Amino acid sequence: MPLDVAGFNSAFSGARYRVRNERADAGREQARLRELVPDDASAEDREWALGLIELLGEPPEPPRQWSALYHQAGEVAGSAYQAGGTVDEQIAAIADARRKIWEIADRAAADEAPHIRAMTRVLEHLEDELRNPTWPTEDSPRTGN
Repeated sequence: MPLDVAGFNSAFSGARYRVRNERADAGREQARLRELVPDDASAEDREWALGLIELLGEPPEPPRQWSALYHQAGEVAGSAYQAGGTVDEQIAAIADARRKIWEIADRAAADEAPHIRAMTRVLEHLEDELRNPTWPTEDSPRTGN
């Protein structure tokens, strides 16, 4: 009988959630998952499933600790959303925030800089939407009846 990959994935996801969030016993969850791997599963499926089961017993990596520069860039990005005024003033505030975030990223560690620069993507989309709205605004000419 082949391995039910979808069923195993679902069971593994549930077990991982219980171990990480509900402090379930990892050994007990691993034993339960091993029972789902049939003896006649293909070597490839068996290796894959048992590898995942073993990973379940390893503690998860600690959450990443971001630097002060990352948090500073986050504050700059957040403040751009608060910019009021005319559309031109909002665009200028967003463009200024993007420039500041890139400057912060240039000072950040090499492994953190791309994450900081990524903060500018949403701002870029927001700026593009202000410049060329995809949804009609009050100022847009109305079409139809």
